[in-house]
Amino acid sequence: MRITCLHTADSNIAVFETTAQALGLGQHQFLHISRPDLLAAAEQAGGLTDEIRQQTADVLLALSENADRVLLTCSTLGPAATLASESAAVPVLRVDQALAEQAMKTPGQVVALCAVETTLEPTRQLFMLVENHPLAQLEMRLVPGAWEKFKQGDLAGYLQTIAAAADAEYRKGAACVVLAQASMTGAAQLTQTGTPLTSPACGLRAALA
Repeated sequence: MRITCLHTADSNIAVFETTAQALGLGQHQFLHISRPDLLAAAEQAGGLTDEIRQQTADVLLALSENADRVLLTCSTLGPAATLASESAAVPVLRVDQALAEQAMKTPGQVVALCAVETTLEPTRQLFMLVENHPLAQLEMRLVPGAWEKFKQGDLAGYLQTIAAAADAEYRKGAACVVLAQASMTGAAQLTQTGTPLTSPACGLRAALA
């Protein structure tokens, strides 16, 4: 199967390659396209505008012409995958859809951690739309200072900050902690008090299913 991933951070290419290897998906062909400009535009606009959503959907549609699955790995731009899927001949998926579905099956407090402010609202909307356990309670959290570290190229500091925030939520009683952005994935291996859910593993499994 040919799976094309649209990223908005170059570092996410390695994240998805590593996840694919860990899941034993070596028989599938992965193509990675990185468009940091799309996320930068959304950040500059203060969120996902209709114009950026359409622009991203157009990119996804173009990629779908030579793929069996297209996976949008940016949570801020997630709604663009829904738009593109309306006219694409192959499935166009947002990587955090399966993440939301799995998380909201948890009874109790579900805490979704975001590093960049533009991801908060698309993530909240997605998590509220999926089928949920009657006792699931969603809380959104922005991890202070994390995105600045990421943009400065301090990936280790970024992941440590995320891991510390996840541990703090577990200690406060969270039943499930979610790392809402694919770039946060490595922090799941640094936590001490629980193992957060991450989007690449959930998203790749969903793409193949």
